Formats: sequence, C-alpha cells, structure tokens
Amino acid sequence: MTFMTTLSGDESPTLLAGEVPFDISEMFFSRTDNCGVILAGSDVFRRVLGLDWENLVGSPHNVMRHADMPKGMFHIMWEHLKQGHAVGVYIKNRSKDGRFCWVFAVATPTDDGYLSVCLKPSSPILDKIDEIYAQVVTAEADGMTPAKSSQLLTELLQSEGYANYMVFQSLALVTEVTSRAKRMERPVEGWQTRFRLMADSIMDIQNETEQMLHAFRSIRTVPMNMRILASRLEDSGGPISAISVNYGAMLGEMMSWVQSFSLGDDSPFARIRNSILKGQFLAFTALVQSDMVRLFNVRGATVSADFDIKTENELLRKQTAHYRFMATRALKIVELEVEHLARSVLDMKRYVTGLSSTRMMCKIESAMLEDSGDALAGILDQLDYCQATTEMRLSRISELNGLIQANTDMLKATA
Repeated sequence: MTFMTTLSGDESPTLLAGEVPFDISEMFFSRTDNCGVILAGSDVFRRVLGLDWENLVGSPHNVMRHADMPKGMFHIMWEHLKQGHAVGVYIKNRSKDGRFCWVFAVATPTDDGYLSVCLKPSSPILDKIDEIYAQVVTAEADGMTPAKSSQLLTELLQSEGYANYMVFQSLALVTEVTSRAKRMERPVEGWQTRFRLMADSIMDIQNETEQMLHAFRSIRTVPMNMRILASRLEDSGGPISAISVNYGAMLGEMMSWVQSFSLGDDSPFARIRNSILKGQFLAFTALVQSDMVRLFNVRGATVSADFDIKTENELLRKQTAHYRFMATRALKIVELEVEHLARSVLDMKRYVTGLSSTRMMCKIESAMLEDSGDALAGILDQLDYCQATTEMRLSRISELNGLIQANTDMLKATA
C-alpha cells in the first residue's frame, strides 16, 4: 500500500529523473485512517517522498501516485483491505521531486484504518511486473475501467503461471523477503522457512500431476490402436480386443482421478495450495511487521504530534501476533486435505497395479502372435514407459505430501 501526499501551497519542485536512493536494509512504515488520510509514518517514508511532516500528515494517500501504476492494481488492493484481508502489492511511488521508488508493500487493516510496511524489491519478479503494469496502464488509457483493468492484470498474472492474485502475492512476498535476507546475509526464521518448504512442495505436486496427465493424454489412443490391430487378426485378436477395452477403462479412470484432483478452483489441489499459500503469506506478513518493529527501535521514527513511536510499535506488535496466529489456523485445512491426498494416492496406485496386470496379459498375447507381435511390442513399449513414469510421479507426490504433513505437524507443535 502506498501512502502518498499532496504538495502544499505554491511549491513548485524541481523535477528530477531517476530513482530515489533506498537501501535494501531499509523499510518504511505508514498508517492512514479509514479514508486513506496519512496519520503517521517512519523517517524513511518521509525521506523517500521528500516532504516535511507538516506537508505529509493529513494528506491523502493517492495524490502522488506514479503515472506508471495501473488503477486496476489499486482496485485489487482496496478490495482485499475492505474485506479485512492483508494484501501484498508492488508499487511504484513518485516523490515530490519527480523521481520514483519501487517497493513491495504489505498492507493490512487496523481498527480505525490501514497500515503499510514496505521493503525494497530485489527479485526478478519486479521486471515482469513492470511489463505487466505497462500493458494495463495502456489499456486504461483507452478507457478501461479499474474493475476491468484489475481483471486484465489478474489474467496477465495467470499467463505467467499464477493461478490467482492470492497465489501471486504469497510467492512474491516470500521471494522478496528471501532475496532481501540473502543480500543482507541474514537467515529467515525457521517457521517461515517451513511454510516455504510446504509451498514449494505443493507447487511441485502440481507439476507432477500436470506431467502425469500429459502422459495419460499421450497414450489415450493406445487402446484404440490395440482394437484396430485385433480386428486385423480376426479370431486370434479376440483376447487383445478384450485387453484393450480393459486398459482403456482403467486409463480413463486414472485420467479422471488426476483431473478431479488437480483441475478447478475447488479441487483438492487448489484447496491445499490456497491454504498453504495463505498461511505462508500471513506468516511472512508477520515477519515483515516484526522486522519493522526492529527497525523502529534501531532508527526511530517521526510522526504527527498526536502519535508517538510507542503507539506505532504496539500496533505493529499486535498485528504481528495476529497474523502469526492466522497463519497457524490455515494449517487445519492443510492437515485435512493432505490426509485425503494420501488416501487418494493409494487409490491411484491400485489403478497402476491393475494396469500392470493388463500389460502382462498383453505381453503374453504378443508372444503368441507370429505375424503381428512386433506391432504389439511397439504398443507395449508405450505402456511400459507410461507405467514407469506414472509410478515414479506417484511416489514423488507421496513423498512431497509427506513433507507437507511433517511440516504441518511441526508448525502446529510450535504454534
């Protein structure tokens, strides 16, 4: 969330080009009321904007918004905040003198307004976001409404592999926090690391299921080819025809299992992914806020006359505890869903065992055919490869699911 400000009086600042200096070790804090009017902020916040406090406190947040920022992004941000949810946003700020400053802002609702903690982005995601924002700003210039441009922005993120904005903000926040910690040669806390391991695991499960579905689709013509071969063999092709029907039915059931697990917004995979990434985002929100408390204590802050650093510190501490608690609550859904996945993987392994039996029957029939054995052998090679890769991917899914379960248990134990 970017809290920007108006210029006071008849000030006519000299406009400069380039970026406002903002060190990777720095973060800044700002807070507004329910109408978005600035109430307080940190010293770095004031410095980046290039204004004195008398010109900053009491100003609306959006007057110095950079022209490169799409309205659709702020539409997404305010939709989250008004629903009482924390939100993470890449924002390009414009300072008083015309320079810019990119931040990744973590904005959260408070009892009487909103607050934001911003860190300097340092990951490759920023370059892609800059491109996406430029496309959306161009569309808005042609008359697209903020609501429509927010849909376009979401679609562009989906084209980059992010299922929805929640997935994007979670992965982006973790990437930025991790990149920042690496550049500062600082470790990330253990419980946030566990959430990241879980998030990495569920995204790997998605890849495994996608590859498995691709393999099934690549051999779905095999049963038909077997029936065509059987029809050419006349009476001796009867067993092969029966085997092809059997194989086709089992292959269809396996494809159905993968699709029902992995496709759709309410699929078991989507529920596990969303719960893990929601928990991860909240955990890292707590981490960013606690780091802001640390910087407050090190560097201090200047605020309006009505507030002091103890007030802001206490608010951030309460929010840190709240979001850490909310992160652990997300684990309950994860726990239920990964147990369901473990049972589903066992069901899938039974299908693979059935395929193995059918394949062996096919090999026996192939050995008995003199003229068409080679053609059937080629089909069998396809089946062998498909089964081997399916077994490998199921084992990998089971391993990843176990990793999620183990980290869920450890996080619950430390909650």
